[in-house]
Amino acid sequence: MKHWRIEQMNWNSFDPQRVDPDMIPVIKAASVVERNGLDYARYLKNVFADDPAFARAADNWAVEEVQHGDALGRWAMLADPGWDYMTAFARYQKAYSLDLEVDASIRGSRTGELIARCMVETGTSSFYTALADATDEPLLKAICKQIAADEYRHFKLFYDHMHRYLRRERLGVWQRTRIALGRVTESEDDELASAFHTTNEPASMPYDHRRCIAAYMSRALRLYKPRHAVRVTGMILKTIGWAPHGRLSGLLSSAVYRLLMMRQRKFARMTAAA
Repeated sequence: MKHWRIEQMNWNSFDPQRVDPDMIPVIKAASVVERNGLDYARYLKNVFADDPAFARAADNWAVEEVQHGDALGRWAMLADPGWDYMTAFARYQKAYSLDLEVDASIRGSRTGELIARCMVETGTSSFYTALADATDEPLLKAICKQIAADEYRHFKLFYDHMHRYLRRERLGVWQRTRIALGRVTESEDDELASAFHTTNEPASMPYDHRRCIAAYMSRALRLYKPRHAVRVTGMILKTIGWAPHGRLSGLLSSAVYRLLMMRQRKFARMTAAA
């Protein structure tokens, strides 16, 4: 069941004077990625074809993901009345698609697939938390808080199923670490770059991955503060089987924050050069 519904949001609270124009392109890109949850659910149900409990969970997860996209898309149309969410989503689907004809995880095991999903939810939960903290626009803040809470619940969903499969497949800590870090590095692949291109650039403009990922990441990463890096680090450590709190976590979260800021500066330079 959904924990909230779009119509429950106070859409009359939208305040155009408090919109940060630099956030709008990020919201547009995020909206189409979130709405693509139905395709991800199809992929997951193929991988877990003989697990009806997980299939039901994947369907419920996808419904909430689509709602995230619809809420963000509706907000973006208020912020930019000349933009059309569903037209942009149709363009995104033509530009980027998943391989849905699979019967096994690309991660090598079902545990590995669930670790990868935990990493995605770690990223989205922290991103929407950071976005909610950064914006002064009341409607966007409320939407992002709802989405961040959903994404944390999604993390727990995949985490619980991961432990169910871990008892069978027995992946060690280092195997789990390798899968987790591998999925983190994929955040700079074509999914987000294509989303930025199809929601923010004219159809006549050729797609360039380097330009588009830099434009997205330079804006998204600047939202993060040290407390958000602490959240990311704790969730990653929990997933791979290490203590999510303590001295090691504190040291790693400081390193993660420095890395995020280094990446942000790099992408900002790339955007300026482009």
